[in-house]
Amino acid sequence: MSLTDKDKALIKGFFAKISSKAVEIGHQTLARTIVVYPQTKVYFSHWKDLGPDSPNIRKHGYTVVKGVLDSVDLIDDLVGGLLELSELHAFRLRIDPANFKILNLNLVVVLGLMFPDDFTPQVHVSVDKYLALICLALCEKYR
Repeated sequence: MSLTDKDKALIKGFFAKISSKAVEIGHQTLARTIVVYPQTKVYFSHWKDLGPDSPNIRKHGYTVVKGVLDSVDLIDDLVGGLLELSELHAFRLRIDPANFKILNLNLVVVLGLMFPDDFTPQVHVSVDKYLALICLALCEKYR
C-alpha cells in the first residue's frame, strides 16, 4: 500500500489542524484502548492508576499521538524514520504488534468523534492508510 500525493496532502492538512488538541486526542485514545481492550493493561502494570483520568494515561497518550503527528515529517520513509521506535517496541518493551492496530482503531474513533466536520470520508481513508503504514514501519524489527 502506498500513499498518493492527494493522501499526503489530506494527512498533512488534517494533522496540522488537529495538532493543537494532541493532549486530549492522546488521552482519549489511550483511555479508550485500555477500557475497550483490557488486555492492553499488561503493558502498563507498573502504573498504580489505570483509570481513564490517570495522569499517566494522559501523558503517555500524548506521547503516542505526538509521535503519530510528528511522523508526518517522515511520510516518505516511515520504515527508516521509525526504525528506533520499532527496535524499542520489539526488543525492549516487547509490545505485541497487534496492539498497534488496536491503538489505531481507537485513534480513528477519537478523531471521528472530536472532529466530525473535518474527518471526512476522504480524510478517513487517507488517515487509515497512513496509520496502517505506521504499523508496518513499527513492525519492521519484529520480522
